[in-house]
Amino acid sequence: MDELPDPVRRRLDEIFGDVLPATTSDERDDRRDTGDGDADLLANRPPHHDRD
Repeated sequence: MDELPDPVRRRLDEIFGDVLPATTSDERDDRRDTGDGDADLLANRPPHHDRD
């Protein structure tokens, strides 16, 4: 199959983006580290959970 012309390829990339990224999500560290650890989870517990 012949390669697509550059304008067509650019337009398809604008519409659909990259089909396969250079790295997968497990290779990237996209998580934000707030440094709070469990503090957020403990502060936002539902009221039906006991608070020690």
